[in-house]
Amino acid sequence: MMKKISLLLLLLFSFTVSSYSQLVLVDKQQGEDVFPVVTSASKSVVCYDRSDEESVKKTVKLFVEDVERVTGKRLELKEKMPSGKDVILVGMIGKNKYINQLVAQGKLDISSIKNGWEQYVITIINNPFAGVGKALVIAGCDRRGTSYGLFSVSEAIGVSPWYWWADAPVVKKKELRLQVNTIVSKEPSVKYRGIFINDEDWGLKPWASKVFEPETGDIGPKTYAKICELLLRLKANYLCPAMHSCTKAFNHYPKNKLVADSFAIVMGSVHCEPLLFNNASEWDRSTMGEWNYVKNRDGINKVLRKRVQENGKFENVYTLAMRGIHDAVMAGNLSLEEQARVLEKAFDDQRNILESEISKPANQIPQAFTPYKEVLETYDHGMVLPDDVTIVWSEDDFGYIKRLSNSEERKRSGRSGVYYHVSYWGPPKHYLWIATTPPALMYEELEKAYRATADRLWVVNVGDIKPAEYHITLFMDMAYDIERFNFNNINTHSVDFLCRMFGEEYREDLSDIQQTYFQLAFARKPEYMERSTDTEFSIQNYREADKRLAAYERISAKAEAILNKLDKEAVPAFFQLVYYNVKGAALVNQMTLNAQKNRLYASQKRSAANLLRSRVKAYGDSLEIITKRYNSLLNGKWQGMMSLIHGGARSFERARTDSVSLSPVPTLGVSCEAADNMKGVSNVHVIPCFNKYLPQSYYVDVFNSGMGKLKWKAVPSDPWILVNKKSGATYSEERINVSVDWSKVPVGESVSGSIDISSGSGEKQTVFVSVFNPETPSVEELKGLYVENNGYVSIDATGFHRKREDANIKFDVVEGLGFDNKVMRLGDAFAKTPYLDGLILTSNYVAPVRGDKYPVLEYDFYSFQTGPVDVYTYMMPIFPLDNEHGSRYGVMVDNSPVYLPEAGATYYSTPWIQSVLRNCRINKTTHFINKPGKHTVKIYCAHPGMMLQKIVVDFGGLKRSYMGPETTRIN
Repeated sequence: MMKKISLLLLLLFSFTVSSYSQLVLVDKQQGEDVFPVVTSASKSVVCYDRSDEESVKKTVKLFVEDVERVTGKRLELKEKMPSGKDVILVGMIGKNKYINQLVAQGKLDISSIKNGWEQYVITIINNPFAGVGKALVIAGCDRRGTSYGLFSVSEAIGVSPWYWWADAPVVKKKELRLQVNTIVSKEPSVKYRGIFINDEDWGLKPWASKVFEPETGDIGPKTYAKICELLLRLKANYLCPAMHSCTKAFNHYPKNKLVADSFAIVMGSVHCEPLLFNNASEWDRSTMGEWNYVKNRDGINKVLRKRVQENGKFENVYTLAMRGIHDAVMAGNLSLEEQARVLEKAFDDQRNILESEISKPANQIPQAFTPYKEVLETYDHGMVLPDDVTIVWSEDDFGYIKRLSNSEERKRSGRSGVYYHVSYWGPPKHYLWIATTPPALMYEELEKAYRATADRLWVVNVGDIKPAEYHITLFMDMAYDIERFNFNNINTHSVDFLCRMFGEEYREDLSDIQQTYFQLAFARKPEYMERSTDTEFSIQNYREADKRLAAYERISAKAEAILNKLDKEAVPAFFQLVYYNVKGAALVNQMTLNAQKNRLYASQKRSAANLLRSRVKAYGDSLEIITKRYNSLLNGKWQGMMSLIHGGARSFERARTDSVSLSPVPTLGVSCEAADNMKGVSNVHVIPCFNKYLPQSYYVDVFNSGMGKLKWKAVPSDPWILVNKKSGATYSEERINVSVDWSKVPVGESVSGSIDISSGSGEKQTVFVSVFNPETPSVEELKGLYVENNGYVSIDATGFHRKREDANIKFDVVEGLGFDNKVMRLGDAFAKTPYLDGLILTSNYVAPVRGDKYPVLEYDFYSFQTGPVDVYTYMMPIFPLDNEHGSRYGVMVDNSPVYLPEAGATYYSTPWIQSVLRNCRINKTTHFINKPGKHTVKIYCAHPGMMLQKIVVDFGGLKRSYMGPETTRIN
């Protein structure tokens, strides 16, 4: 029964495309706006024109296959208009004689798309031709527009663009009737939208060469046909092919470019490949000389000219470039000035080649220049770039765009674009395994780029394509229609994507899974979890590691529960798109954090260290098991695609563990919460101080350092000390939760007590308990304030008490980002701000701010101490908008001077490395508290667009952790 309900919900949802498309499946039999594709009594006929573009004819054939996937019935394909049948008429304006006839007769209005770019009309025309009762007409202004329109119908009947690449389930249906309200698509937001296949060494290459295309032994025409079909179905149009030396160059196989053109895919090349030439595998130094433009200009230009001669008749975007081989710096050890001049001359040569071989002026030939890595510094050094060339700005390889077009560059006729990564191999750490970039980060950066004229070309580095399926979809959806997105809906996009495949009944669980999956990886990607050394997640402080592991355990259990409920046809897709990613991330964290706990326990001589060692091995074994299952899906369809070995590693790296030699007899040990690194510091057991304003519990671990069963008991010194366990027996360890009975605890600022823990053999250790229970102020008086607790105050950035905005600067809560899954945006990045007197943005320090004209967020807190305090602001590591802006914001406590730290950091600097791996730059400013009581932290907007995650005020009690303590607000 449950599976029948699941199927019904899946049908209802899967056959509904987004509301803007106005194209849905219905059950009603008749109506002027209803078209019967397949019924029990009839089948429509698909009509096309033989003289139409090859890509259109190919799409028509794929559509017929899509209908058969859903209904089991194959529609007829006709070139001549049939009689007595309803017709699906597909064609490009000017290429299809029947569509031209309808236009000439005034039956089909194409005025909105004529001479457009990749647009289409979908409409129903009654009695369009003699003998034809009804026609569903899909007319495109060009070859891709036509295909996009027809594939929109495929999606409406339930065939996902990922039906093959992710095995998205297709729900069977006996009849297909479409309700169509005339659709007139608009031009895509971004002109060229596509992917870059990269770092294919560990997935796509071994899979293609051994499983899918063994006859080629490489990523060849058969594989590229599947890739190009996917792109066309996603309404993408641009491809930068695989280019590592392990793979033969795209143009090594003559059929590859023919395949791409047959799907109307525009070919390009990445930042280091001039004019479609892959120097990593096509440049032969022994016969061609050195790849050095200064020394071998003629030799380099010769091969580039040959490439344009071979490929010039196809649709391409030509990259202008002159770096080193593959991804290396320019040869010759040149100064920035010399590099700038070399690039200018090389680009002149490359444009001359284009003009002479394509017989068009250079400014009519699409060209792109990507100032990637060190090339950005060369460009900013004064290099002159022709106005019609598109500048493709790159992010820092980790999601943050280094800079966008400034006020002058926004006037360029070539506009700009973006090169983005959702997969990366390189320092400081690579992430090639699973895709975890938060959708909200992609939207924040890419929408900002779009507003800075980056509307000409977007390309995303997707590694092996799998498992970046969702991120590719999001990227293409935004590139196709960025105005469809905002901060309110971006975080539901991935859930919508999954519910279309697996059913609305799972929306609640999928929302939790997706939100938590991205939130946990925002703090640290699974690939960054250190395996031979400790992570910065604390085992002892703020229960940080335990909370992270609990969250992963929760969502992996939910993912497994859904997997077990699904019909078998949907299992492979769910395994690839959800289960493997979530379970894999959970297992990596369980392996690494439990290994870290193992090493801590071993240093404390806990017998549990040896148990953890076995558990860590089991987590590693489980990773290998689920990876093998991934590769075994569908009788090995994806064998070799998924690997735990990446980035030059020779084997799957297990987490390092230690073992401990145990005493031959049970031996008592005690460890308290927040008591890490105690050797040489203290030999007294103390749990954190209890605070009446923030009632909570703390734990004490009673552990065994020997063999055999340890019997123990715990005796509190006072009745107000509560323990959830007073005795026990363990071979390893037991945890006691300690709390306070506030109705019994004495009033005072220095209340103390203890817990004596003893073993059956007479060993005894004492844990000291402290309580802060002042008579005044009352809890009620401080309600709503952040309060000092154990020597710190922790402030949620979105929990401000007051904000002061002006006409330009508005403060917004943005969800889906930050350690706590929400951040405060300090104004829109493009907002105009008067850089006010006294707020000198090139300085780290200014005088006290007076008056009420400055945009500011204010957070009230209550302290019990005085003296210097360190204020830590946790910022997202966003770069300045362009080279005319900065990334500063102001920090002030009460009436202190304003300090102006930066959220961004110089690319490859130590602060950048430390910040980008945790998606957070933590800045410290020091202020002075002159009396106990209520105080205010003020955060000023300086350069707008910066994002604040949290604030911690440290009075000396802050413990080491990765994300800082949870909020200390009294609710």
